[in-house]
Amino acid sequence: MKLLKLVLFLPAAGLVAACDPGPDKTMDRNLANRGHLSTMHAGVWVDPNGCDHWIIDDGVEGYLSQRLDKFGKPVCSGVAPPTVATGNFKGGATSGIGDPI
Repeated sequence: MKLLKLVLFLPAAGLVAACDPGPDKTMDRNLANRGHLSTMHAGVWVDPNGCDHWIIDDGVEGYLSQRLDKFGKPVCSGVAPPTVATGNFKGGATSGIGDPI
């Protein structure tokens, strides 16, 4: 009986041991070496509710942050129709990779 348990346990232990958690994705590695985010061009994406979000596309990664007023409330300016992005937010795209869209 102990041999049977061992025969069943070893393959399962081998499968679990083969799991690799992969790279740490909790931080930006700045692989494109684009410098600080504040030097990139931002555009505005309007969500389905009509409120604005800052958007930046550097060709490798995209950045999105809700646009807030000085009191922390969402800004809904009407700059574009809902679900539309406007502005030069692809201005930071890398020349090596580029953005095909």
